Amino acid sequence: MRSTALSNVPAVISIGELSRRAGVNIETIRYYERINMMPHPPRTASGRRVYGQVESRTLVFIRRARELGFTLDEIRALMALAAEGGHQACVEVRDLAARHLADVRSKIADLKAMGGLLADAVDRCDQGEPTDCPLIDALSRPPSQTASATPIQSRPHRQ
Repeated sequence: MRSTALSNVPAVISIGELSRRAGVNIETIRYYERINMMPHPPRTASGRRVYGQVESRTLVFIRRARELGFTLDEIRALMALAAEGGHQACVEVRDLAARHLADVRSKIADLKAMGGLLADAVDRCDQGEPTDCPLIDALSRPPSQTASATPIQSRPHRQ
């Protein structure tokens, strides 16, 4: 992960410089502006976007939250709570983070179960079983008939 030197961000920087400093693609910055995750920046007389420390901090916040797996809606909520401040906002941030942590732990359990299933199938392939392909066989069976005791949960895709 790149470090960001926000303390010495000049009052006005270009989108390219913001991209470089925050470690985010230029198109990602434009996307965040389009979906109102970041405010639309002021422009120069020639139409170029100009950014400052506030935009830099916002972009770094979004990038770090995405790295931790928060959805865009969760990040919006976190940003609103950060703007609100105070003890109650901190309680709500903690609750949101606790829910996210539970989701991460659930995904880890699912990944471990998947790893066990795949390891079993690969081991069976390595043993040269004379029947059909063990991996195809494992993928064709319902979860209740697999070697893993932990069923892999189906969860809706997170944005």
